[in-house]
Amino acid sequence: MSRTGYRNRLEALRENVVRMGDLVVTRLRASLVALDRQDHELAWDVIEGDEEINRLYLDIERDCIDLLALQQPVASDLRLVAASFKIITDLERVADLAANLGEYALYADRDVVSDVDLRSLGERAAELVSDAVTAYETADAAACEALADRDDDLDARCERASERVVRDLIDTELPSEADSEEVELFLQDVSRVLLTVRDLERVGDHAVNIAARTLYMVESDDSLIE
Repeated sequence: MSRTGYRNRLEALRENVVRMGDLVVTRLRASLVALDRQDHELAWDVIEGDEEINRLYLDIERDCIDLLALQQPVASDLRLVAASFKIITDLERVADLAANLGEYALYADRDVVSDVDLRSLGERAAELVSDAVTAYETADAAACEALADRDDDLDARCERASERVVRDLIDTELPSEADSEEVELFLQDVSRVLLTVRDLERVGDHAVNIAARTLYMVESDDSLIE
C-alpha cells in the first residue's frame, strides 16, 4: 500500500470512530426522550438499533486489526489505531447502556420518584460522551483533562439522586389496601430508577475512558487511564 493510501486509511479510521460516536450519542439521547415520555415506539427503535452499532463496531475493529497486522504503524500512528480500538469498545458499551434505558422505558413509571430529574442527568452524561468524541476528533488534550473533572460532578449528582430514591422509598406509604402484586410492581419501578441512575453514571465513566485514550494518543500521557 502506498503512503498516501495508508494515510487515507488512518483518516478513514478516525472518521468512522467519530461517526460511531455520533450515532451512539444520538441513540443515547433518544433513549432519554423515550424514558422521559414513556415512548415505547422510540424505545424499541433504540433497542433494535443496537444491532447497527454492533455491526459498525465490528467493521472498525476489523480495520484496526488490519492496520496493526499489515501496516506496522509508527509510534504516533500506532497510538491512533490502539486508541481507536479501545474507544470503540467504550462506545459500544454506551450503546448497550442506551438500549438498557430503552428497555426501562417500556416498563418504568416516571412518576414513581418525581423529584429525580433523570433527563437532566442523562443529558449531562450524553454531553460528556459527545465532548469526548469531539476531543478525539480534534486531538484536544486540554478537553480530555477537563472532562474528567466534569465526570466527578456527574458522579456526585448520581449519588445524590440514588440517595433521594432510597429516601423516598423509605418515606413512601403505600395504600393499606395495596396487595402484594402492587407492592412488587412499585418496587420494580423504584429499582428501574436506581438502575437508570447507575447506567448514566457508567456512561460518564466510558466518556472518561474515551478521553483517557485520546490523551494518550495525543501526548503519550496515561495519567487518566485507570
